Amino acid sequence: MICTQVTLFFAIAALAFSSPGSAVGAVAFLAFFVAFASASQDIVIDAYRTDLLQEAERGAGTAVYVTGYRIAMLVSGAGALILSDRVGWRNTYLVMAFVMVVGMIGTFVGPEPDGAWRAPRTLRQAVWGPLKDFLSRNHAIAILVFIVFYKLGDAYASSLTTAFLIGGMGFSRSDVGEVNKAFGMVSVIVGAGIGGSLMVRLGLFRALLYFGILQAVSILSFSALALVGKSYSMLVFAVGFENLTGGMGTSAFVAFLMGLCDHRYSATQFALLSSLAVLGRVLISLSSGFAVELMGWPNFFLLATLSALPGLAVLWFIRDASIFKR
Repeated sequence: MICTQVTLFFAIAALAFSSPGSAVGAVAFLAFFVAFASASQDIVIDAYRTDLLQEAERGAGTAVYVTGYRIAMLVSGAGALILSDRVGWRNTYLVMAFVMVVGMIGTFVGPEPDGAWRAPRTLRQAVWGPLKDFLSRNHAIAILVFIVFYKLGDAYASSLTTAFLIGGMGFSRSDVGEVNKAFGMVSVIVGAGIGGSLMVRLGLFRALLYFGILQAVSILSFSALALVGKSYSMLVFAVGFENLTGGMGTSAFVAFLMGLCDHRYSATQFALLSSLAVLGRVLISLSSGFAVELMGWPNFFLLATLSALPGLAVLWFIRDASIFKR
């Protein structure tokens, strides 16, 4: 973790002293390098979280992770834009570089995971070992299908939420920024906290099932908004409900992915499984614009709700998987 964080610190600082106008190649290389180091950091931190947290701690740990991730998006997104308007891009990039120090402090303070696991000794073991271990499990293929489909309805609806609110319903950019972005972010954080707390009592399977049902139902609130028309109160309800249940579902889903990882291969397995979940969302989102043109906004969100049902069906099919019996 510290290696990737130090690398990001210097790469982001180097971007501050580069110029797209005179050295676009250097800027492109540094941007690629930042993206590469950032992805590497994510993989290592995911593995660290997976190895560190005990099963009873994963709900709360995931809630903290979601909160930190959303705050980071706010700081590096809206925060950086506001700062650049006041101090310029060079100073903004330098500030963003020094923000990495917060993560470095966390790395030095954080404890090492308990237990001793034998790491792969060869590249062959490191590459084939995680796949062989996972595919040898009961319901392995069905679990992979579930990972692809569980958050599909939520992702399908959110792919065009901003376009729907601005272009379809006529809300102003300020309304969407305040409600969909700011209030929505708070709702996700609260939902992740609630989901993490409830998961301890419900157990992983029931948490995934109940939260998945709530995720699907919450999408219908956007269908209701499309039918009611431009209503600020309905906008707040729809955004709050959808993001709240989305945060709950995310807390259970990430805990599920963590539980699937063997400590010998936690970095590789978590990276592959989480990438598989993203792949499903990307592929289905390609059809969202065509679906709106074909059936209109109310029916589009109804379709998004229905697209969440296969994931719940697969979850029921794998209910006797070993991960739910721990």
